[in-house]
Amino acid sequence: MRDIPGPCTLPAMKIISWNVNGIRSCAKKGFLDWLETSDADLVGLQEVRARPEQLDPGLLAPLGWRVALNPAERPGYSGVGVYSRRAWTSIETSMGEERFDVEGRVQLIRLGSLLVANVYFPNGSGKNRDLSRIPYKLDFYRRLFDLLEEDLTAGRPVLVIGDFNTAHEPIDLARPKANVKTSGFRPEEREELDRWLKAGWVDTFRAQHPCEAGHYTWWSNRPGIRERNVGWRIDYVLASPGAMKYVQDAFILSDVLGSDHCPLGVDLDDAVLSA
Repeated sequence: MRDIPGPCTLPAMKIISWNVNGIRSCAKKGFLDWLETSDADLVGLQEVRARPEQLDPGLLAPLGWRVALNPAERPGYSGVGVYSRRAWTSIETSMGEERFDVEGRVQLIRLGSLLVANVYFPNGSGKNRDLSRIPYKLDFYRRLFDLLEEDLTAGRPVLVIGDFNTAHEPIDLARPKANVKTSGFRPEEREELDRWLKAGWVDTFRAQHPCEAGHYTWWSNRPGIRERNVGWRIDYVLASPGAMKYVQDAFILSDVLGSDHCPLGVDLDDAVLSA
């Protein structure tokens, strides 16, 4: 009689998100070594801050990986990128509005039936650390929501991975009371993330760890802050209901250094690719 595989033997794929705060800087701190040992099928990067011609060949085309970048027009700013062991069906980078597209913030990556949106959401702080970019940030949230709504309502599997630049609840940052007026934890920003979740998107990490405090993805570079774990959870993997049923695990890799953010991700049953 043939053995029936149990739940632990289901074929899985690992998808990871990481704001690298400059891929060239992160590369000097061991990014490629981490990538090779990450066991990831796809890694979405945010805040790449580089154009393809600025990258060494080993970083632009590591053996066994497909790489695509969507840089910002402004040098050394923003940008997203994807490293994938699996062939994608297509990648789209336009949100249909030039004011968003010039900042290189989105890759819509199709892997079979699965859509992975690799996204670097704007920060609400302006050049003078004011709140002048919050309207732009909220408009960006709403535009992306609209772009993904058809897939969501149709029940298709979609993941939105990246740096959302918003801590959703007090449990998601070490010092919520001190930051209620700070961009990233202001009511209007949190309300927009509320809207996504009420529409059906699932915060994969919080779904599996509903009451666990102290899990963060970003820390200030000020001395001792990360060591004392005075952080914010502003990076997420959101899943549509059509993708959530394939999620096996959600995790934060807080011990991985190289950036002021750490990687996070999900393991999925790879049946999602043919859902």
